[in-house]
Amino acid sequence: MVRQCLAVALVAAGVSACGSITRGTSEMITFTSAPAGAAMTTSTNRSCPATPCALDIPRSEEFDATFTLPGYRPQTVPVRTKLVGSGAAGFAGNVLAGGVIGMGVDAYNGAAFDHVPNPVIVTMVPDALPSAERARGPRRGRPGV
Repeated sequence: MVRQCLAVALVAAGVSACGSITRGTSEMITFTSAPAGAAMTTSTNRSCPATPCALDIPRSEEFDATFTLPGYRPQTVPVRTKLVGSGAAGFAGNVLAGGVIGMGVDAYNGAAFDHVPNPVIVTMVPDALPSAERARGPRRGRPGV
């Protein structure tokens, strides 16, 4: 009887972090800007010197990504976590296997989550847009009108 209980405990411990094993606790996130070459910094102190770039970020980490490029307005994109796809399957696998501890582990370390959006894409906006007058060129027709 003791051996059976020990065997059940070992099996439960082995499958207790299903998502952690199958998906990992971090995820590659791609950062892209148009035009390319913007610096990107997150609210959690991660950065890329120039886009496009990719960072391996813990699945449990939510952050804001700020893109800067000389001559353009800074752009900030919130990146959040969401229970999706295979993360939900791994989480459900813990339920079916009786791994309540595994559910807690996967929820804590973020293995059941994906980052949204991924990839993170921004279109940079110039600091100063040309005025309508300069864009149209000199007026033609009656002077002073």
